[in-house]
Parts: sequence; structure tokens; C-alpha cells
Amino acid sequence: MCGLAGFLDLSAQTPDRASVVAAMAGTLVHRGPDDKGAWVDDAAGFALGFRRLAILDLSPQGHQPMVSGDGRWVIAFNGEIYNHAELRDRLQPAGWRGHSDTEVLLEAVSRWGIEQALTRCDGMFAIALWDRAERTLHLARDRIGEKPLYYAQAGGVLTFGSELKALAVHPSFDRTIDRQALALFMQLGWIAAPHTIYAAARKLMPGTILTVTGGGALSVRSYWSAPDRARAVAGTFTGGAAAAGERLDQLLRSSVALRMQADVPVGVFLSGGIDSSLMAAIMQQMSGQAIHTFTIGFDQPGYDESPHARAVADYLGTRHTEVPITDDDALALVPDLPTIWDEPFADPAQLPTCLLARATRRDVTVALSGDGADELFGGYGIYRSLPRDWRRLDGVPPWLRRLAAGLDLLPASVPNAAARLGALVGRRRRSYPGFRMKKAFETLRAGSLGELHGQHYARWRGMPSPVLGARPAPTAFSGTGLPETDDPALAVMVMDARTYLPDDLCVKTDRATMACSLEARLPFLDHAVVEFAWSLPTDLKIAGDTGKAVLREVLYRHVPRALVDRPKMGFEVPIGRWLNGQLRDWAGDLLNEDRLRRQGLLDAGLIGACWRDHRGGAKNWQTQLWHALMFQAWFEGQG
Repeated sequence: MCGLAGFLDLSAQTPDRASVVAAMAGTLVHRGPDDKGAWVDDAAGFALGFRRLAILDLSPQGHQPMVSGDGRWVIAFNGEIYNHAELRDRLQPAGWRGHSDTEVLLEAVSRWGIEQALTRCDGMFAIALWDRAERTLHLARDRIGEKPLYYAQAGGVLTFGSELKALAVHPSFDRTIDRQALALFMQLGWIAAPHTIYAAARKLMPGTILTVTGGGALSVRSYWSAPDRARAVAGTFTGGAAAAGERLDQLLRSSVALRMQADVPVGVFLSGGIDSSLMAAIMQQMSGQAIHTFTIGFDQPGYDESPHARAVADYLGTRHTEVPITDDDALALVPDLPTIWDEPFADPAQLPTCLLARATRRDVTVALSGDGADELFGGYGIYRSLPRDWRRLDGVPPWLRRLAAGLDLLPASVPNAAARLGALVGRRRRSYPGFRMKKAFETLRAGSLGELHGQHYARWRGMPSPVLGARPAPTAFSGTGLPETDDPALAVMVMDARTYLPDDLCVKTDRATMACSLEARLPFLDHAVVEFAWSLPTDLKIAGDTGKAVLREVLYRHVPRALVDRPKMGFEVPIGRWLNGQLRDWAGDLLNEDRLRRQGLLDAGLIGACWRDHRGGAKNWQTQLWHALMFQAWFEGQG
């Protein structure tokens, strides 16, 4: 795992290009502490920098940026090509310099072109590829979006990198905050691609290639699309539950085996739940010795999964490491969060994920994780509730839907005033009828299943906008991003694979692990597993009120049912209690209404009222306040 950064300066205004690109890459040392490199084409105004975390081919032959054997291509590559050995056999050039997957990727591009090369790759990656012959830059990202890649344009300069902090080093970078993106963050707790917190910067969408020619023309094309692939494979599996379990077992074994490849120690995160237990079980069966499993234990019983993880580890016979974590350990990490996630990010699971990654890195350099299983195999309740709610909306009288839609014609202050009035009237009773009424009308206005899905994630529904002068930026939820299918549950799962999975879960895992130079690998996100999940009928994934049915079938072949059959816990932390306890002074300072008014970005009155309600016990606003706090902490760090 590594970090890359660079720029294409067609205006020739960047002084000392080698020093600038070295400084950009230097912000990513946590992603690659083992080696560094730079490559500059002064005549073309191109510079490419790299930081390396050595996983495959630890020798100097794996050094990047790397030039292809024919001298035409230069690459900086963050990630892993898991099927590099298969591709190496197919390519068979005159001679290989080393055994890195980077060299294989370069030769694949040289032989087949970038789009065909990426289509044949099984991996997670962010790639910057310079064509010296055509003076053309290609940026590419893996199918699901496991690895990040940002870019920005300003004043004739295109900058790019693995994290925004690298782009910000370039003197052309524009730090203007995008209020629409901020409004999106306040609703979701994460910023959906292609948006970033900066108006001039963008995330490259998963499964796409951005090309910039020597004349400055920019184009983006897709080589893999989640809706398109879901549409193509939906309903193609016609076997029963036993056949589905057998095929899934085979695919997961192949995926795990590929992700166990490394020239450094490999372990696995183990919570004791379905997904991580299955990863650990398959790894242990494939290993010739006890694998290394890692979990953290909290001192609060309601949040502690360590006894379940320990039971699974004992059954499998793994070398298990359990790290006890206290409130003080988690709270000490809070000041570091804006630096680790260098745009606002407010998934509270970021805290335990960071702590687990730090503990794991003491013993291994690579860790497998069970991320993605819920989104693919129906693990969340919304895959049952949203289709049901959408069917109910179809039965709502047309006049009521028209009335709800008509509220959009009223000034924004009217429904907002109703919500405020309802809050004032209901505060003593700890109820918010105005907010609830506004949320009900918003639900009735949902014109598509995608919009209803987006409302599920919105955390300020029924309330005035917490961002002054802005509505959330448009996302896939507000467009036509759902696949054409008669199965609404599949549609919602595919939408999560386009949004929540890459923009929240993968961001959380990538930044938390990379902050301590640990590589995380996600076997469930192998595109063969993803497409197989989409090919299954929903009743093989969701059986009544039970999600991940086929996954459970596979797990029970490896681990006794009694060890893993329990309610889903998730990676929870007691944010609400902390805000009224150890974090109270810190939060009060960041949410000070005078400070908010001076900044002119967040609605001081609204957020101040929520903060007072939370402190006084009138209503638990922990999620909304955590969003505001993560922005405020990030914003204060920018000065």
C-alpha cells in the first residue's frame, strides 16, 4: 500500500517542480514509510511523486515511479493487483526486472492499453499513468472504490493524489469550501463522490479513468459500472440455496487466497461476527500455521465484542491478540481525527477502527477485513424496510402526494418555521411534532426509491438546513443511479455499493489503516464475489427477517452456529455519553455560538439549540452534533 501525488502544469507556472512534487508526496509518508521516489518531465510540465509501503517485492526492483520496459509509460500505483501472477504468465515479456505487481500492471498497459489492462485486473488500486509518447495523463480507480484518488484543476494546473493534503501543498490549490458539499456532509457524515469539501477538488469515481491530454482536454470514462453490471447479472443464478452456498464458498476461498499473498506478515480483523469469522475460518484452513487474529475489547459491556471474537479464535486455533481499550484511549485519539481524515468525516466507528489498526500494526503489515458483506448480502434492515416503505408510498392517495410536493413552492422559511415552532412547543415534552411533520412530508415527496434511500441517511431531516445558504450537493441518490430491476432490495444494495460503501466504509478503513502504515484487504469486494451476490435472487440473501442467509450457510460449514448466531452489534462507541462527559468542554468550545456566527458557515442558532437540548437531556442529538464537531475540528485545523 502506498501514496501517490503529482501534477500536470500546462501553464508552466510551478517553480522547482521536483521540490514541489516531493513535498506533496511527503504529506503521505504514513501511507508509504519504506521508500520514496519522484519522476519529472519538465518539458511537459508533469511531475509524479510516490511513497511506498513494501508488500510485494521488497527489493529496489519494486521502486516507484516505475518506467515500462519500452520506456513509454511511467506509473505510480497505490494498491494491489491480486492476480498479477496469472497476468505475468499471459504477458511473458522478454525479461522481468522483479516480481512486483506494479511491473506486471505496466507491461499489461503497454500490451493491451489501459482500459483492457484494468478490465483484466483483480485488485484494489489508484493509478497515475503518464504516456510519454502522447504526453497524456491517465488517472484510474478500482471498481468498488477501495483506494482513494483526488484531483483538482485551477489556473491551468491539474493536481492529483491519494489524499487531499497532498494536493493542498501545490501553490495553485484553491481552498475555497464548497457549501453544498458541507451541507451534504452534515446530512450524511461523509461526502459522496465526486464531491469533496473543497469547491475545486473532486474524487475520481470508482471504476473510471480520467484522461488529460497535452492540450489540456479532460475526459472521464467508465470501464466498470455497478448499475450496469448488476443489470447484466441480476437473476442469472438459478440454483438453490445449497448450490449458492457451494459457489460462494469457492469464490471466497479464491478471493481470500489471493489476498493472503505478501512478502510481509498477514493477519485478519476478528469481531466474532459473521463476516470476520468467515474470513478467519477460511484463512486458517488455507494456512500451514496458526493465523494471527486481532480484536479490541471495550471496558463498556454493551460495546464489547471481544468475548465473541475470543470464542471463535479459540475454536479455530488462531494466534489471537486482544487489546483492551478504555474511554481514555479512544478520547485521546479525537484530536487526531481531522488529520487522519483530511476532509470532514463523522462515522463514529472511525475511532475503534483506528485503535484496532494501531494494535494490529505492531505484529503484521497486512490485515484482511470483512467489510462489504452487509451491502452485498442484505445484512442491514433497510434492505427489508425501504422496499416495504416504497410499496406503501405507492398506495398513498395522489392528492396527498401532490400536497406534499406543493410544499416545495413555499418559501423555505415556512416549513422551517413550522419545524422551529414544533420544537419550541414540544421541547418540554421531549417531542418534536414540527420536525416529525416535516419529515413525513419529505417522505411523501420522495419521487423514487433512490430519493427514499437518500432520506434514510439524512441526519437533519425535518429541520432547517444546518449550513447557511446551502442545500446538499446532488448525489446518486437524487439521480437515476439505481439499476433497472424489478427487485427493490437489490436496487438499494447496489446503490449502497455505489455510495455508502466506497464513500464511508472504504474511506474509514483506508484512512484508519494507512494512518499507521497498515494495509487492509477486503475479500468480499473481489468483483467476482460482488457480481455473484448481485446474480442471486433476494430470497437467498434475505430469508424473512434474517439477512445474509447464504453467507450464514457458508459460515456454518466452518464454525458452529452457536458461536456466531447473535444480534448484530456493529462498531459502536458511546458518543452521546462522552459529549456530556469527558468531551463536554471540547465540544462546547467548538460549538460556541459566537464562534459559529463569526465563521458564517453553520447555523449557530440551530446547532446551539441542539447542543443545549443534548446537555439538558431533552433529546439525544449525538449524531448531528458529531457531524458538526467533526467539521468544526477540521475547519479549525485549516487555519
